[in-house]
Formats: sequence, structure tokens, C-alpha cells
Amino acid sequence: MDLYSIMPVSDLAKALQWFEVFFGRPADEVIGEEHLWQVGENAWVVVDARDVRASRVGAAMITLGVTDLDDILARLAEHGIGHEPVETYSNGVRHVEVLDPDGNSLSLAEAPDQ
Repeated sequence: MDLYSIMPVSDLAKALQWFEVFFGRPADEVIGEEHLWQVGENAWVVVDARDVRASRVGAAMITLGVTDLDDILARLAEHGIGHEPVETYSNGVRHVEVLDPDGNSLSLAEAPDQ
């Protein structure tokens, strides 16, 4: 099974700059007007500014499991991208929400060392 998470955005150029910082690289693939970042073997985050997505701009929510939360947050801070406070759940998972310029939520979750 493959997963494609669509992030509807209002300004493609602005969104591409933001997502390149968020992921630390340019899109892995461009298909038509969609820009795709591969985040797992069969999982993609897709940035899409087409009019057909306009009613959903700012309403997307995803959570990405990461192993280097502090490094990611430092990279984002270097580029002026803020985030909500980092929470630590009772099971040790560290979680933080980051909003793109349109308000789409990209949460990062890091499991404790095993």
C-alpha cells in the first residue's frame, strides 16, 4: 500500500521554499503541478496549489515519526520556522506541531531510545 498525504497550499512558490527547509531538501519528484517528498518507502507528502484544492488550504494534518527531532527543530529555527512547545507523553514519545504558512499541521513525533 502507498500513502500520499496532500498538503493544499495557497502560494506554491512560498510553500516550496518552506517545505524545502522543513524536509531539508527540494522535492524528490514533481508530477504535473504536484511536488512530492518521499518520507517513507511507500509514503509521500504532496504539496499542491491547484484551484481544485483551494477549499482545503490550511486544513491538512499529518504526523511524521522521526529519529532526530532536535536536529530538525534546530534546522527549522535557523530558517525562522517556529513550532509549538515540545510535549513529552507518558510513554516517552516527544511530540511537536509545526504549521506551514497556510496553517497545515505537520507534527513530528520521536519515540524514546529503546
